[in-house]
Amino acid sequence: MKKELTGLLFDNDGVLIDSMPGALRAWVKWGEVYHPGFALTPEFHGRRASDIVKDMVTPEEFQASYDHINLLEIAESASTRPLPGTLEFLAQLPAGHWNIVTGANPELAKVRLDAAGIQIPETLVTAYDAKNGKPDPEPYLLGAAKIGINVTECAVFEDAPAGLIAGQRAGAALLVGIGEQTLDSVADVVIESLAGLKYHGNVLDIPDELRLR
Repeated sequence: MKKELTGLLFDNDGVLIDSMPGALRAWVKWGEVYHPGFALTPEFHGRRASDIVKDMVTPEEFQASYDHINLLEIAESASTRPLPGTLEFLAQLPAGHWNIVTGANPELAKVRLDAAGIQIPETLVTAYDAKNGKPDPEPYLLGAAKIGINVTECAVFEDAPAGLIAGQRAGAALLVGIGEQTLDSVADVVIESLAGLKYHGNVLDIPDELRLR
């Protein structure tokens, strides 16, 4: 399929980079202190750490427990790697036509991107930029606004159903699910990774053979 799009908006973890091994280790360590037996299962994917922590601890514990998971995830960030096709696809994109919209805090987002060898856009949207996290549309509306492109002219790339709902609610022109876990989601098209995708002259080309649906 080919679709004309002025902007491309990417979730980070699970779309551009693989930070999951480190994140899983960090949350296990966090659970040992604040919520015994906690595991970062798929139902939590796409949500901000602050929102997860808020659901797991008392208000009195929130700040200390949130600070703790931030430190743990940063300590585990060195294992972050780019996912297949990420560096090749981003190299095709003209400056000012793409942005990263992540639920991670600014420091964590930047150390993960740096570990993966990805240029950090000045317009990066993190957990501290939006009042509401995904599935609220605010992060993607902000991501599009920061590059000066209407979200209705943008594609959203997400590996989490909650993130795809955020893109849908924002009014994105195309919802691209990454990975089999998005097959049963609001995604318009589902692919395994960014490998093989092309973008030229404001046209996104997703070869049919790459589609999972």
